[in-house]
Amino acid sequence: MGRVTERRRTLRIRGGAVSTRPDTLVAEEPLEIRLNGKPLAITMRTPGDDFALAAGFLVSEGVIATADELRAITFCEGATDDGVNTYNVVNVRLAPGVPVPDISLERHVYTTSSCGLCGKASLDAVRTTTRFPLADTPPLRLTPELLSGLPDRLRAAQRVFERTGGLHAAALFSETGELLDAREDVGRHNAVDKVIGRALQNGGLPLSRSILLVSGRASFELAQKAVMAGIPVLAAVSAPSSLAVDLASEAGLTLIGFLRGQDMNVYAGESRVVLP
Repeated sequence: MGRVTERRRTLRIRGGAVSTRPDTLVAEEPLEIRLNGKPLAITMRTPGDDFALAAGFLVSEGVIATADELRAITFCEGATDDGVNTYNVVNVRLAPGVPVPDISLERHVYTTSSCGLCGKASLDAVRTTTRFPLADTPPLRLTPELLSGLPDRLRAAQRVFERTGGLHAAALFSETGELLDAREDVGRHNAVDKVIGRALQNGGLPLSRSILLVSGRASFELAQKAVMAGIPVLAAVSAPSSLAVDLASEAGLTLIGFLRGQDMNVYAGESRVVLP
């Protein structure tokens, strides 16, 4: 299994003084996700929680929505020509009767650590219909005071970030502000997939009473992942994209950006935020 961090020699210049010392860096390796033995996608990720990452990716793609739709997730032995298990290839087997999507060139995407769902044939191909419509979720009411405390709780849970400074993070909180889960990864979309995948494995979908907080910006693919998992609130410490706001408005997702201290911008779904 790959390591989460690696050490590299670094030339340091501090106030004119020069020294050489090792530095701790976040690891980045490719992960190939196969579905019933056939290649589906490749993502650049930080090793760890790979099965959850694969499961969360399939939730985001609309392939599965419940744990009983999964038969097994395994690392592929003999992933190289000499038969070595690299732990960089996982195979997901669906339960009997679960429809297998058409794995065509349009769906065989290369997902970099920064672009999320780049490579889709069209925007319509990304707008997968969720099995957990947010209109059907119970009413959720959150105060600005509760929301403002979430980033510090997420930062406190970022153990690898403290050592490397080079990771994104995603966290699930309850409606009372309790930290339910937090995952780190070099890709922000991978961190979200890991959180959603772990929830699916634990039988926790839909996440209709949860808040998803991400450490960076709120892009379209992150809003899409929240909607697919039935998460009613997505908050980010940075800016959302225009397409993320459009999707949030259409899907009934509460989208919050620039969540820093007592300040925040609510771009969609403001009915869930209790104003003074």
